[in-house]
Amino acid sequence: MSLVDQLPRTLRVLWDLEPKPTRSTGPALSRERIVRAAIELVDEQGMDALSMARLAERLGCATMSLYRHVASKDELQAVMLDAGLAEPPRQDDPNDGWRAGLETWARTLLAVYRRHPWMPRMEITGPPLSPGQLGWLEAGLVLLHDTALQPIERMSVMLLVAGYVRTEATMAIVGDEVRRDVGPDSARETVEQVARLIDPQRFPALSEIVESGAFTSAPFDFDHFTYGLRLILDAIAVRANHQMTGP
Repeated sequence: MSLVDQLPRTLRVLWDLEPKPTRSTGPALSRERIVRAAIELVDEQGMDALSMARLAERLGCATMSLYRHVASKDELQAVMLDAGLAEPPRQDDPNDGWRAGLETWARTLLAVYRRHPWMPRMEITGPPLSPGQLGWLEAGLVLLHDTALQPIERMSVMLLVAGYVRTEATMAIVGDEVRRDVGPDSARETVEQVARLIDPQRFPALSEIVESGAFTSAPFDFDHFTYGLRLILDAIAVRANHQMTGP
């Protein structure tokens, strides 16, 4: 058995190592067209709307014909995630430095997640192994290559930044949904009501935040993403400088 044959089928599909059907299965039906239609469907209606039957109806084909291109709904979702990532940003001018490049990387990934709100909410089932995921990882690692960080530290930095972007995107998307469903005024009122329930004896540190007004204003008016991202970049810079100047 070859190395390729030992790979799980989903990885073979993601890396375009799985033979494609040669017999026609309808008007220009292909894996790429199926994935494109599936992404459009979940962008419009959410992941709960995705089913092979509904996708077949959208494509104007028989449900069973889809299975000649994607073996299961789980496989389809894996390919959708990889295709939805698109291409990572590239740093045209290396003189811009790793920090500017990594901030652009993070903001671009956040924009991808905001375009496809289902993506950051998909379950993580293992390390990044698909071409799209590894392409984003490569783009970030290239930015850090000339720093004093060791290879394992560069990898850790990228996992940290990617995880931060995913978490912040999920929180922002949930916030958008709440404000859309109940209205921004109602959402703010709910936060204010909860703030009044916070007992200083039980939550002394949180009560101080409430008294400052940050508890009720921060979820709506404060740019958490930028603040957190720059704290992370500050920490990376300190570590890199420590490596260069010695203990």
